[in-house]
Amino acid sequence: MADDTPLYVISVAAELAGMHPQTLRQYDRLGLVSPSRTAGRGRRYSLRDIATLREVQRLSQDDGVNLAGIKRILELESEVDRLRHQVDYLRAFVDAGRRVFTADPRGDVVATRRVARQPRPTQAPRAITQAGSVVLWRPSR
Repeated sequence: MADDTPLYVISVAAELAGMHPQTLRQYDRLGLVSPSRTAGRGRRYSLRDIATLREVQRLSQDDGVNLAGIKRILELESEVDRLRHQVDYLRAFVDAGRRVFTADPRGDVVATRRVARQPRPTQAPRAITQAGSVVLWRPSR
């Protein structure tokens, strides 16, 4: 079962996080934790949500961070996770030091699939002598 599967009603989640259910409602309103909703609009918390609630409590009680600071910390941690996933994705496109990237219309860097190069012609360069000089060229492709 995935960590982000919504399983727990608010009373169970509050007990698992060591908080009052009203605190969970407040954190939901502030955007610190965003539980899933049922068809009847009831909150359903996942194990990831409960871990976040515990982290909020730790930052608040142990480190003395206010709720606005906690929200910013959680946003930055989320951004770091997103960027790590993007780096892992881009590394999958890189072979032994050869990188193939392009820029999309918005200017973002995008990994692209490597295109096989056309083989070079097998003819050797031709030499022509005119007035004592040697001129080399390759046939045009």
